[in-house]
Amino acid sequence: MRKSSTFALIPVLALALGITPACAEHPTEHPQGAEHPKVHSPAVAPSVTMEDLAKAIEGYVQKDGALKGGYFLVYDPVAKQPLALTLDKVHKDRLSKVADNTYFACADFKTPGGKIYDLDIFMWGANAGSLKTTEVSVHKEEGKARYGWVEENGVWKKK
Repeated sequence: MRKSSTFALIPVLALALGITPACAEHPTEHPQGAEHPKVHSPAVAPSVTMEDLAKAIEGYVQKDGALKGGYFLVYDPVAKQPLALTLDKVHKDRLSKVADNTYFACADFKTPGGKIYDLDIFMWGANAGSLKTTEVSVHKEEGKARYGWVEENGVWKKK
């Protein structure tokens, strides 16, 4: 296989591995001041708590990394390459319900060289035991945001 063909397969492999890359758009930092979607109640949902969501994300990252040599692999559409990451922490103050059975959390990851990435992780499920990751996107690289969030008619969208 030629080298150019190999790199063309990376996005396909990322999708096959369940990694959904974010839009490669580069807007200004935090449109309308919204860094992340927000929820209006302290619990994410009656059957899914913030702690449940954090544990589900930590479990997903741990299980995925165990299958891939100890690293959580995410395709970076801006750098056009996969990132090998380890979980630093899930921001438990940034866990939100964004739609029926759809939840969001922000987590910090590090590369082996120490570069910090903030990933947005979305999960779907009716209860804590059924949560599944539906999207992972690179929100920030070394503190610099690649997109922000805006609320349109009660629905949070990336901008």
